[in-house]
Amino acid sequence: MQVSVENVGKLERRLMVSVPADRLDTQVEKRLRELSRSVRLKGFRPGKVPAKVIEQRYGRQVRSEALGDLVRETFNEAVRQENLRPAAAPSIETSGTPEDGEIRYVATFEVMPEIGEIDVTSLNIIKPLASVEDADIDAMIQTLRSQRRSFEPVEREAAAGDLVLFESAAVTAEGRVPAEGSERAGTIVGSNALFAELEARLIGLQAGDERSFELTFPAGYRVQALAGKAATVEVRVVRVSEATLPEVDQAFLESFGITEGGIDRFRQEVRANLERELRGALMARLKSEVADKLLAAHTELEFPVRMIDREAEGLARAAEQQAKARGQAEAKFEPAGFREAARKRVAAAVLLGEIARQHQIRLDPARVADMLATIASTYEEPEQVVELYRADAQLMMGLESRVLEDQVIDWIADHAQLETQQLSFDEVMRPGTA
Repeated sequence: MQVSVENVGKLERRLMVSVPADRLDTQVEKRLRELSRSVRLKGFRPGKVPAKVIEQRYGRQVRSEALGDLVRETFNEAVRQENLRPAAAPSIETSGTPEDGEIRYVATFEVMPEIGEIDVTSLNIIKPLASVEDADIDAMIQTLRSQRRSFEPVEREAAAGDLVLFESAAVTAEGRVPAEGSERAGTIVGSNALFAELEARLIGLQAGDERSFELTFPAGYRVQALAGKAATVEVRVVRVSEATLPEVDQAFLESFGITEGGIDRFRQEVRANLERELRGALMARLKSEVADKLLAAHTELEFPVRMIDREAEGLARAAEQQAKARGQAEAKFEPAGFREAARKRVAAAVLLGEIARQHQIRLDPARVADMLATIASTYEEPEQVVELYRADAQLMMGLESRVLEDQVIDWIADHAQLETQQLSFDEVMRPGTA
């Protein structure tokens, strides 16, 4: 095998590889022989299909598969030989046809940047600390009660917390929405399920009241024709309903699967769930802190463009899915708008991976099992979730990557200049609202 490397950019490489054609031919012949022993064709006994028939029927497919395997195998050999560290899968160009007794292909790819030794001892890291208190459990139980509240119609003016059903139409400079009639919608006043200004205009109205007022719809409003537009809005209240919270009684506890132990057992379960969420949020904050400090210390580095492009594309598609879940069916996001966030994520992943490599931080199977158990515990049938992960190599790879990244974050925190910051549960889980 002959290999030559060309630098076509700071991180981009072009690898030219020549492999003896008989290496491919040997593999093709071997696979065709194996196929002849197992294939079943009408008119032939098993194992007695003539080689010429096998070649005619399956030769092209077998050769294509063998060529793909040969390219993957020799590419891995070549990058090891040339001490290259590809950042992602290569783009391959080849005719697949032997020339002068050789199969030739060109692989173009980006490599990981040469970072050098990463010293984390000078990084000033602030590690957030928090715990779940009884008041946090009380607040969560109140939230759970609120989620299961019922609404009963009342003959009074709407107030914050009421469910208001109303019909509306809006007139903008471009026209009326809807073009004819009105649209019916419901919202809990103060929830911002629609938007704050509209919900505020419903306060003080009761069933049968009609009002007209001016307002500007937010840019992200779910109705595209109204998003970001000033409009005259006409509303007619159909019904006002008042919320009733369920009592924390045995029926309420059983609705959460608590059949024994009463309120004490229920509070224990709520605490366990809050502590699990808090651990994840604290790690996310620490990870963001470490990433920011690492990137600030390595501003001179360039990172693989294709990795950044792929990450930006993924972030854009995730944003679209979230928007559609909020009712914005036509939402579209361009990857360019997520490029800076993608660059930060890629840069952090590369730097954390390099630290793991330099300091031989190995994946801890016990932490993988613990995280998998934690994820599974949030489902009604955790055993099935565990089996799903173990049966799906891609899912397990993602989980292991996340665990290893957490291990590196912990290692950095142990070796950097560390300060701790005590926060409340709300300050961690709902920053800016506590």
